[in-house]
Amino acid sequence: MELLIYSESEMEQLGEKIALVLDENDLVYLIGELGAGKTTLVRGIVRGRGYPGRVTSPTFTLMNVYDLGNSQINHFDFYRLTGSEIYDLGLEDYLDRQGISLIEWPQAGEGYLPREALFIYISLVEDDYDRERKVSLEAFAPEYMDRIKELQKLC
Repeated sequence: MELLIYSESEMEQLGEKIALVLDENDLVYLIGELGAGKTTLVRGIVRGRGYPGRVTSPTFTLMNVYDLGNSQINHFDFYRLTGSEIYDLGLEDYLDRQGISLIEWPQAGEGYLPREALFIYISLVEDDYDRERKVSLEAFAPEYMDRIKELQKLC
């Protein structure tokens, strides 16, 4: 599935739609260069799940946890990490808990992260930060392919 997103607010709205199709223990990988809109999309997902507070990038803290009462969203940013450092974090403890996990820069954890996830690629059009973004969704597991089909109905 591919979409063109023309503004920050459209990116957040897409995140809100994605939030509607995610299940409680889903794993989402966000891939794109710096400034592409990954955290903006996360903000939409988190708000779409009912979190009223501030949503920020965990670039320096590595992880933000958004408490939704009966569940949570774990937002990771692996930009500054290597695979072995990610393994040392005890990531599997978070992935095994009740909650959605959103991981920016998952390519840093290649070989340490499950392949069963929803992959969201955000790319600049013509390498121009002032232009629209192309958002592509991909999955290799049936349950995540189903999420994409559900999202297509909403978009």
